Amino acid sequence: MIKIFKKEYGRFKAYIYDQSIDVKDRAFILFSTAVLLALFAAIPCGLIMREPLMATLATAAGTLFFTVYLAIAVSTGTIKQAKIVISVILVALFLPGMFFTNGGVSGGTPIWLLLGTIYIALILDGTLKAVMLISETVIITACWIVGYFFPELVTEYSRGGNYFDTIAALYIVGSIIYVCISFQGTLFKRDEESKNAKRLFEQTAIALVSAVDAKDKYTHGHSARVAEYARKIAEQAGKSKIECEEIYYVALLHDVGKIAIPEEIVNKVGKLTSEEYRIMQDHSAFGAEILHSITEYPNLSVGAHYHHERYDGKGYPEKLKGEDIPEIARIIAVADAYDAMTSKRSYRDPIPQQSVREEIVKGAGTQFDPRFAKIMQHLIDLDTEFEMQEKDEVKEFSGKNEVVSTKFRENVSEGIVMSDEVRHISFKCGPHDKFIEEFEPAMILFDSLDGRYHDEEREIKSLNYYEYAVVWFDGRYDDSGVRKIEVQKDIKSRSSAEWVGNTDYEVEAVKQSDHIMIKIKSEFRDTTVTVALPDSSRFAYLGFTGENCHFFDFDIIKDDGAVSEDYIPRIAEKVSYIDGPEGDLPNIQIDGYRAAATEGVRIEDKMKLTFHTRSLPTARLVWHCAFMDIFYSADKKIGGEAYREYALVRLDGESWDAGGIAENKLIVNISDEFDGWEAWKEKNKKGVDVTVTFAREGNKVTTYTENQGISIKNTTTVLDDGADIYVALTGDQCTVTNIRIEKQA
Repeated sequence: MIKIFKKEYGRFKAYIYDQSIDVKDRAFILFSTAVLLALFAAIPCGLIMREPLMATLATAAGTLFFTVYLAIAVSTGTIKQAKIVISVILVALFLPGMFFTNGGVSGGTPIWLLLGTIYIALILDGTLKAVMLISETVIITACWIVGYFFPELVTEYSRGGNYFDTIAALYIVGSIIYVCISFQGTLFKRDEESKNAKRLFEQTAIALVSAVDAKDKYTHGHSARVAEYARKIAEQAGKSKIECEEIYYVALLHDVGKIAIPEEIVNKVGKLTSEEYRIMQDHSAFGAEILHSITEYPNLSVGAHYHHERYDGKGYPEKLKGEDIPEIARIIAVADAYDAMTSKRSYRDPIPQQSVREEIVKGAGTQFDPRFAKIMQHLIDLDTEFEMQEKDEVKEFSGKNEVVSTKFRENVSEGIVMSDEVRHISFKCGPHDKFIEEFEPAMILFDSLDGRYHDEEREIKSLNYYEYAVVWFDGRYDDSGVRKIEVQKDIKSRSSAEWVGNTDYEVEAVKQSDHIMIKIKSEFRDTTVTVALPDSSRFAYLGFTGENCHFFDFDIIKDDGAVSEDYIPRIAEKVSYIDGPEGDLPNIQIDGYRAAATEGVRIEDKMKLTFHTRSLPTARLVWHCAFMDIFYSADKKIGGEAYREYALVRLDGESWDAGGIAENKLIVNISDEFDGWEAWKEKNKKGVDVTVTFAREGNKVTTYTENQGISIKNTTTVLDDGADIYVALTGDQCTVTNIRIEKQA
């Protein structure tokens, strides 16, 4: 018995001092455990005191409920909700119950009431703490008043001289206070010591990374970006919070060995010689040697040593293959390659993200672990605003950044992607030379794969550069690439002749479907520009340029949440490609990655789904096609209440499955009817009819479809209750029309 107690006590202490768990959550568990012990002690005390049986039974029932609920909260990770529920029960039910069943002010109640104050002080934060403190004061005051005027409502078994309940309350509550203060003092002390040690480690790590960045001018910020991407991959792979944190720091220091590589090799412009490349490869061994003595994160040296190993065994330094490569290094390898491709190098500009995705697909199973390559593809798909890439200085819009353009289009700022979340851009602009008084700032609206302005024919073609319009700040415009532009100007008191020196500007920019609205505000005039784009599926970027202009002191803030559909007054009809026949579900046009979807249809055995799909004119890539999302939500909508995605199957044969809640087995076969991906894309642009069949047995759903020589079979095994499993149609830059549902009678 003693051994069991010691074992459980040890587990309890390990949990309480586990730094990976939020300190407030641990404090809550500590307090709750102390209260549970007190409640268990109160049951025999009630029997000894001969309390009314109902009071003892109520205490027992409350203790049982508290124990079960606390266990569920810990196991399901809903401790934050539990804090609220228990605080309400404690203040609104437990304390009044103790008052009226424990002798009121004449019994142990005043001492028991301390529990509410202790709980509120130690566990709750912010507004909730204030609300519960006020509620406790009001409820206790009300109990006192009711007990004073209606003493018959209070059980007065202790007024006859039996004050055992008061003594018991004193000992029990005193013990709770002692345990909480004693443990919690140590708890917060250890937590602070851990934070200090972590801060010291972080500062040391950042110093090492800064030393590498200072040496390698072409990869500035590379390590920090790789660390962030590696953490995202780890999160998607279902790693714990503490594992994700460790992977972040391992990735942050993966290139630290470059400190030991000669600077002339690190910063060489152009291709390395064979000997130079061999020396460069040594950075992995140097990094492992530098980091092996850091015990806080033992995997630091592992990541540094093996991050250049390839899944097919053709990497270095040890030519490990497959899962012989440490998992942490396999994660970093994908993140490292992604950042290398999306960052500027001495010999090339960043590769567009969509082209990078294709390279990740090609490298799965050869250069990369297929599992982590697939997660990287999914992260790219989710990154609809291209935030996972190296940011140029101007893109950061910090105070020191600037754009100088003496001639129109001579320099154009990094493009600001526009979306249905309003961007607020503030900056100063004036003449680039103090001897020049006139300057003409302007904005270029465009689309390109890399979000940058281009004027060379080769780049325009390869990066799909398309220019919508040019808008000058005085209201002039060139609308050669749009359907329509409308400009409204509000001239203020000062005239344009007084435009001397630097001027403060505020620009609000938002894109909603196929319309853009830009508001330009200055002390001279307010201008509102509304633009009707050629379609709603292209991206739109905003770049600043001008004549004799100096832009500086940029700052950009993005609103949280999308604007409403009618936020921009429509000046042209909506471009629609879904005017064809409609079936059992409304037709949908999907202008961007999963930008629209049908309502979910409950999957039944032998169910058949037929539809017509067509890629939009702007579609360029294989994955610009229709998808099938297998999921659950309370309202049958993707992303709805209690949404859980089990599988995402695309007509090109790719899939995405949610780890932890479903298992998927995908089989893709390509027959002789398949004419290649270029022909496949062209047929999709013309439109194809698709039939999808479903077989369901309990929690297992098998999805089968065939199109243009590609047969896809995906078996989804749902790991939760799986009572209702739905399928919805969505996609990327395509339409889905004439949807028919056929269920077995």
